[in-house]
Amino acid sequence: MSALLLEHLNPEQRAAVTLPRESALILAGAGSGKTRVLTTRIVWLIQSQQVSPHGILAVTFTNKAAKEMLTRISAMLPINTRGMWVGTFHGLANRLLRTHWREAGLPQTFQILDSADQLSAIKRLMKSLNVDTEKYEPKKVQWFINGHKEAGRRARDAEAFDEYSMRMAELFEAYDAQCQREGVADFPELLLRSYELLYRNEPLREHYRDRFKHILVDEFQDTNVLQYRWLKLFAGPQAALFAVGDDDQSIYAFRGADTANMAAFEREFAHGNVIKLEQNYRSHGHILTAANTLIAQNAHRLGKNLWTAEGEGEPIRVFVAYSDQEEASFVVDEAKTLNREGVAFSDMALLYRSNAQSRVLEHALFSAGVAYRVYGGLRFFERQEIKHALAYLRLMTNPEDDGAFLRVVNFPTRGIGARTLELLADTAARSGASLWQTACTSGGKVAGFAKLVEDIKQATADLPLHEVIDHVIEASGLADFYRADKDGADRLENLNELVNAAALFEEGDSGEEAEDKTLESFLAHAALEAGEHQAGAGHDALQLMTVHAAKGLEFHTVFITGLEESLFPHEQSAHEENGLEEERRLMYVAITRARRRLYLSHAQSRMLHGQVRYGLPSRFLDELPEQVLLHLNRKAESPVAAYSPSAPRAREASNDTGYRVGQSVAHAKFGTGIIIDFEGRGSDARVQVKFRDAGTKWLALAYAKLSAA
Repeated sequence: MSALLLEHLNPEQRAAVTLPRESALILAGAGSGKTRVLTTRIVWLIQSQQVSPHGILAVTFTNKAAKEMLTRISAMLPINTRGMWVGTFHGLANRLLRTHWREAGLPQTFQILDSADQLSAIKRLMKSLNVDTEKYEPKKVQWFINGHKEAGRRARDAEAFDEYSMRMAELFEAYDAQCQREGVADFPELLLRSYELLYRNEPLREHYRDRFKHILVDEFQDTNVLQYRWLKLFAGPQAALFAVGDDDQSIYAFRGADTANMAAFEREFAHGNVIKLEQNYRSHGHILTAANTLIAQNAHRLGKNLWTAEGEGEPIRVFVAYSDQEEASFVVDEAKTLNREGVAFSDMALLYRSNAQSRVLEHALFSAGVAYRVYGGLRFFERQEIKHALAYLRLMTNPEDDGAFLRVVNFPTRGIGARTLELLADTAARSGASLWQTACTSGGKVAGFAKLVEDIKQATADLPLHEVIDHVIEASGLADFYRADKDGADRLENLNELVNAAALFEEGDSGEEAEDKTLESFLAHAALEAGEHQAGAGHDALQLMTVHAAKGLEFHTVFITGLEESLFPHEQSAHEENGLEEERRLMYVAITRARRRLYLSHAQSRMLHGQVRYGLPSRFLDELPEQVLLHLNRKAESPVAAYSPSAPRAREASNDTGYRVGQSVAHAKFGTGIIIDFEGRGSDARVQVKFRDAGTKWLALAYAKLSAA
């Protein structure tokens, strides 16, 4: 059986699977068969009688991965896997606490709070303590608590250096006391409580160290500080830790993932015992050459080089679009052609860095009648923040819309409770009036809400459609609400994209045949696009997703869109330590999702806040080797005349300066950039240049010494 088990493994995989009882770091590249190595390692250990099934601790990051691992083990070994400790960090921590609830200081029937339950518990606590929720927002209190717990800290360990942080620490302590009284535990608590249990209870710790002689960890690059400390408590002097990961695919720093854990593990446990799985079974050679060359730009990596025995394959196709709409049309046309040639839509993925990018792509697919599915997320017009904005707009056109009224009467929160709304609904029902009519005559906060909507309607009466929507987003409080939300950046981008959608609708680029470009028509258009075009389960449909959501997946054909500076890499990366390196890892992940065909595209102009903006091509395109690229087109300048309000004076200025909007230029100090505006004439002329690394600057042409890039 052992020979058959190892028969189809390559030399490096076989070396990893048959390691003696020692700790090792398995540096597993994309598509190198890491799941196969992990499960085969477990089966080999059991089959060769080095350990019993109960002597193995295997940790994954998702329930799906844990289930797949157990299924594969069951298929290879005639054993009952139900008693095996194979699961996620939180799942195994819960199991430990259920077994030792008394030692952990928990009731036997303790309940787990999900994120929404936890936030409700925090709000209830703050209400009981009469805490000002304007100054101490419940969501921020939740982040404070969870951030400290995930770093292994209790309230007493939290840094408190001013009145605000001291109060936050007090709320943290009061929240923990409330959870203890009520016998509940949130998700971060599961891991922290189980860590504390093992740390302070030496007999229990030694029991598990004696039991688990082999500890295996999947996706080790995604571990945070507490998870690594938790693992180390299980690892006795005789334990063998088998950590599988890829530092080049570490893309979850925003969740607390720490790539330094891999270097620490190599130093503390593996002692240089590293096996690199570099043979890729997924992608053709040109795709891997691009991925290797790109990721080599990162300084902080352990280092490996993917290769394949499958041949070089097709070149990587690069497309430059004038606009984001042209980019979307190109993608749809290529996808339809490939489908006619026999590639299923479900084997194609359309990737983007930001959720907001999906709207233009979805519209192009909708207009072309191509079924699609948004993987790991909602379609644009189904997203919470979009539905909120549309509800305000619906009330402006039809105040009798009770559904829209109920959706936003207390969002963002304005102190209108459930009891108030029940009384309002009862009054409305008795009088046969709408909620809006009843609110207007009821006084109090509900009347204040009705006045807010009425004021917005009057203030926007003479504005263009996209400016109406922009005003609604700000005046309603939606923008401020999401600005204050730690996870609200994506939602703000989506709201901005709604403004862009309205601007395109006004221009007639939405596909609508009607001349009517009113708010009512736009709402009808939005309702149609939010309809039933997304494919159901089991139907052949193009896959749309963010690059983050694509990790772990693979497709025959991959389109990576929006490859522009400030979009991919994202503008936030410039303000974060090692942010650019993480963005490059994200691009590496995107590239390595493709098996056979890869498209890279960017647009020279893109809508932002209803106005056309010009962007530079992503630096990642420059970091790819030319020999693997096929440029489908090369566009030297942007379509200024078609879009830009400054086009007339740009053309006028270009007559006597030799420069034009959209032209790529170089500066000795600021590097390369693109001209986005002009001012003045002759020797007094100035240009506004958006530089790749130095931001946007106005430069006097008489002194700037610009040159064509």
